[in-house]
Amino acid sequence: MALPPDPTLDEIRAALAPLIAANAGFDGWSDAALSLAAHAGGVDTDVARLAFPGGAIDMIDAWFAAIDTAMAEALPPEKLATMKIREKITALVEARLALLGPQREALRRALATLAMPTNLVHAGKLGWRAADLMWHAAGDTATDYNHYSKRTILAGVYGATVTVLLDDESEGHANTSAFLARRIEGIMKFEKTKAQLLGRTSHRPSLTRFISRLRYPAN
Repeated sequence: MALPPDPTLDEIRAALAPLIAANAGFDGWSDAALSLAAHAGGVDTDVARLAFPGGAIDMIDAWFAAIDTAMAEALPPEKLATMKIREKITALVEARLALLGPQREALRRALATLAMPTNLVHAGKLGWRAADLMWHAAGDTATDYNHYSKRTILAGVYGATVTVLLDDESEGHANTSAFLARRIEGIMKFEKTKAQLLGRTSHRPSLTRFISRLRYPAN
């Protein structure tokens, strides 16, 4: 990502995040990785530090945001429109895995940092953000509890799949893809069962309506 003249801190953060990730596999999410990225991106090191006031956690957040953007670019709405919901979710997760795969050591170090007790809340927010973006891209418009259940489940599936990716030495990360396929199948079965149960519930007599009619009979 080329920086414009007189860039904002947000623009610097977005431009440097992938460069930091490229160095984080060797130097961790550290000031050393940030300095190398700043040099490669033509940014003053002190200005680069201002773009990541929270240190490692801000660098990781920015990298995951870059993954979010790249995923959306790889699978624009017109491409997803031809797919069924299962295919959409699978494609979106696979796109993220393809972007993370070349930086597995940086990812491993990022997850270790996020697993620290002081960072668990932020880790949860990042997982939720990824799941929310994927469901939105897939066309989900739910606003009731389904909105939360879908994202919670997908965040768990995505997180589990990422951990499989870290140690997957199979060709083309086939084991990770197979693991993901099984988990997506589980999501689809759950959603189908939930829809059936809700359908049955909607046809049950309402005790509230029954009592209301006893008190206020129709004319």
